[in-house]
Amino acid sequence: MNETTSDVTESQSKVSSEHSPWPVSAFSKSIKDWIEKLGKVWVEGELSQINNRGGNLFAELRDLQSENSISIHAWKGSSQLIAPDLVQGDRVVGLIRPQFWAKNGRISMQVFELKKVGLGEILERIERLRKQLTEEGLTLAENKTALPFLPNKIGLITGRGSDAEKDVLENAKLRWPEVEFEVVNTLVQGEKAISEIIFAIGELDDNPDVDVIIIARGGGSFQDLLIFSDEQLVRAAANAKTAVVSAIGHENDKPLLDDVADLRASTPTDAAKRVVPDIAEERRKLADLLARVRYRIQVKLDSEQALIDSLRSRPIIANPYGFIDLASEGLAERVSLMRERMRVRIDRTETEIRTLHNQAKALSPQLTLKRGYSLVRDELGNAVDKNTPVGQKLQIRSHQLEITATTEGVKEIDE
Repeated sequence: MNETTSDVTESQSKVSSEHSPWPVSAFSKSIKDWIEKLGKVWVEGELSQINNRGGNLFAELRDLQSENSISIHAWKGSSQLIAPDLVQGDRVVGLIRPQFWAKNGRISMQVFELKKVGLGEILERIERLRKQLTEEGLTLAENKTALPFLPNKIGLITGRGSDAEKDVLENAKLRWPEVEFEVVNTLVQGEKAISEIIFAIGELDDNPDVDVIIIARGGGSFQDLLIFSDEQLVRAAANAKTAVVSAIGHENDKPLLDDVADLRASTPTDAAKRVVPDIAEERRKLADLLARVRYRIQVKLDSEQALIDSLRSRPIIANPYGFIDLASEGLAERVSLMRERMRVRIDRTETEIRTLHNQAKALSPQLTLKRGYSLVRDELGNAVDKNTPVGQKLQIRSHQLEITATTEGVKEIDE
């Protein structure tokens, strides 16, 4: 170990302070050691500012979603692992090792392998993410937000002055002229579009007046539509509280945004038709419903009127006093019959009474006296008999006379 290395090692073992600072060489050595611990890593990005000088490759590798970028280089000796047909804008993955040059304090990124991201790999990534989203339940129908029948205001995310924007606005206003829009124009192609669309989703989702958000683009190639399968964008749409409609305008390829959106429209025009009701159609439906209501009311009225007419045609309803008259007639007949029976009973009873009267009259002592007989009794009112003594005072009663006499003698007569 030489003196310089010994000093560096000794400095690294010390705690840095104002009175015991590290030398620059020790600090640089520490940084170099930490960076070299990272080793080689695979990095994905977009190529820009490509420059081949003497077989050496120099370029910028930009992040796919943000403005971050790094400078990369590949020396001539590793060219066999570098794709030969790379051009600016290519999406690539590279095996990179960061290097720190202690002498001047600079960091460089050396590339050992660099290749384009193939279509098959992209599709594989998309399918893996699609499966993950499904497992998380973000694609399930029961987790979707239902669209309002008539939104208060529609948020529209689309390219400025694009056909998609015109299609949505014009078709929506044709269907419902009073519809209102909150339009946010963004890029709809390229990696920069992702962050803009995510920001627009958040802005519209926070707007309490917006009831539904349409993300519209008028179709494009598979590569053009890759941004709508970006995980961050897809999750932003899935997590929005406001209903999201995907209107990318494609049929052959299905980006992940279609899976998580609350409604998938085949085109921007289709989105306008499905988000906003057709006022002419709604008026026709309303007219049909009113006609049905009127018809049913009329049928009900006719039915009830027929029932009323039927009830009114009944004798008891036509003449409410009819049953009273009928009962009165029956009562009169019963009274008449009762009177007749009472007369018969009275006449019969009178006849019986007369008969009994005549019988009683025939047995009456007075009638006997009237025929010339007399009733003789002693002074005590007892009937006289053979034992009546002589000199007994008697009371003799004839039809019209009452005679007082005295017994001079009593003689019994044989019959």
